[in-house]
Amino acid sequence: MTTDPLPAIRTRDELLAALDRPPGGEPHAGYMPPLALREGMLRLGVPSVDLAHFPVDPNAIKALAAEQARRYQVLPLLRTRTHLAMAMADPLAWQTLHELEFSTGMRIDPVLAEPEAIAQAVQSYYGSAADAERVTQLVARLGEESAEAFAASQAPVTESDNTLVRLVNKIIADAHEQRASDIHIESRPNNQSSRVRFRIDGELRPYIEVPPNFRAALVSRIKIMCGLDISEHRRPQDGKIRFEEFGPFELELRVVIMPTLRGLEDVVMRILEPPRALTIDQLGLSPRVRDELKRIAQRSYGLLFVCGPTGSGKTTTLHSLLGFINTPNRKIWTVEDPVEITQDGLCQVEVNARLGLTFPQVLRSFLRADPDVIMVGETRDPETAHTVVTASLTGHLVVSTMHTNSAAESVVRLLELGLDPFNFSDALLGIVGQRLVRTLCRCKSAHAASDEELAALAAEYCRDTAEAPADVIRRWRSRYGDPQGSMTLHAAQGCPACENTGYKGRMGVYELLVATPAIKAAIQQRRSSNDILQRAVSEGMVTFFQDAIGKVLEGHLDLQQVLVSCR
Repeated sequence: MTTDPLPAIRTRDELLAALDRPPGGEPHAGYMPPLALREGMLRLGVPSVDLAHFPVDPNAIKALAAEQARRYQVLPLLRTRTHLAMAMADPLAWQTLHELEFSTGMRIDPVLAEPEAIAQAVQSYYGSAADAERVTQLVARLGEESAEAFAASQAPVTESDNTLVRLVNKIIADAHEQRASDIHIESRPNNQSSRVRFRIDGELRPYIEVPPNFRAALVSRIKIMCGLDISEHRRPQDGKIRFEEFGPFELELRVVIMPTLRGLEDVVMRILEPPRALTIDQLGLSPRVRDELKRIAQRSYGLLFVCGPTGSGKTTTLHSLLGFINTPNRKIWTVEDPVEITQDGLCQVEVNARLGLTFPQVLRSFLRADPDVIMVGETRDPETAHTVVTASLTGHLVVSTMHTNSAAESVVRLLELGLDPFNFSDALLGIVGQRLVRTLCRCKSAHAASDEELAALAAEYCRDTAEAPADVIRRWRSRYGDPQGSMTLHAAQGCPACENTGYKGRMGVYELLVATPAIKAAIQQRRSSNDILQRAVSEGMVTFFQDAIGKVLEGHLDLQQVLVSCR
């Protein structure tokens, strides 16, 4: 028996080393037997893997939906911050690679594996399509069973209540697979079914309806998963679910039980799976804003805010800034509620109001803990606002968030919290305002932009500036148009990949208010948010709405979603 001269990879370290190997040679067409194919792929810098022995990373499995793993017959092997190693029978299937990169939002590193081994591994890690029980089947089966068997009105739901237990697990698993941020369970009176909806890309979408005689049992099951009091129906309750105790993968959910009319209860579950800590270059910032933010982040002291509504990506932006300055010579403390993103090198503290561990208390302790940089999850009250200003004036860089609509409005809000305008203006370095806007799916259609469409876009763009729309259009034609000045716009269409909505994912749009001498003077004079905005725009600030219009012209967004998110 001969020995295979090209053994397949069996360990994580071997795979990481192989992915660093420089490619050589050129791809060529034609059938090759397995050993020759492996040799050819190795010459191209594509390693091969022995799936029977390789320790697959569970976080990699979570990065790809089961339906896509089955459709493309691929298996995620290893996940890093921005890359996903993927076992494939044909590593040169460029269309498949593009589709996988689009759906995961990560760079795919192809790894050769035998088709039979991939099929077996996909079934092992994801289950077969036949085994994937549909939620509609569970609801139908629930309707056939006796509500009395569940003691839906009062008693706890136990693990023996198989259908309801599997239904709750299925709801959570499907929400995770569909990239939902929140699960809403809404109990309706009389004989109306309970409604379950998912928030995906910022929009609530219907999922299923549960028979009305099981609505109390459904809420009780969730209370038990949280360890909450199932007999309490009159007061709100907060809890957490660690899904790995009940389901097939690790996931944490923050749960709110809210009493409603007629003795009913609604449930909202926020999915807290830690998002990827993006680098500052991955946020989608314009080069000017990106470079200015990097300059501010490297200051040794001062105050930087990121503002926007709930769910606009403020925490992601803050952590990208911290990642940029997270070096061995800096001590970085963070206080958050809750900690959503973790990074090596950060010292992170989670707020616990029941123990008296509040933002102001932790901040005061930080000042005695030799910090270089302090991150405060949210500045929401006068005590926190005063403490962050004090910290920034005593030699520390402080970054925080605020729930305000724009950078200029944040200035007024902070003054309303009682800050001294002179101390505040001395401390302030800048304020980032941002939104998340639904992104056009790749199925979008393209058409030549008409003069009327460009005029409408320019009119919206110039709302906060003295610039003439005609001048703006001329600049656009030079920057975004073809040699003749013609421009292209895109519209939502709809396909199976985006569930026929025309949109898939969201993109950040940003503005950066830099604390220039003119802005500091406006703060000291307690000028209005509109006055501050006009000064900033006159000095060259691009508002997040104008940033969004630029991304419309680049083909990422459409005006409809920009108006929904930014006006």
